Amino acid sequence: MFALSASDFVLTLAGIVLALGVIAFIVGLFTLAFRVNSADFNEITASSAKLAEKGLTDDVSDLVSGISEVLKSITEMTKTKVGVGIFLIFVSFVLFIVAYYLVSRVV
Repeated sequence: MFALSASDFVLTLAGIVLALGVIAFIVGLFTLAFRVNSADFNEITASSAKLAEKGLTDDVSDLVSGISEVLKSITEMTKTKVGVGIFLIFVSFVLFIVAYYLVSRVV
């Protein structure tokens, strides 16, 4: 076992918190940039629009109402993913502030 002084321990803790902040920031950016507009959402939306058009021409009201529910749920899923990304970026900034506070207390 090696001996750590109090300042070394706080600096190590600040480094770990900083690393967690960087990871949270990268994951948040990745979620916002690539997960919101995925190909699956675009494919489901396009298929739903085609089915809605077919339902309107064939006068099938149940099909059209079902498609509108699918589109509403896709919109909610997109909003949820944006919220998760923004939350992760917010958490990363809080972790950056904590790491800065820990380093400023030691130095």
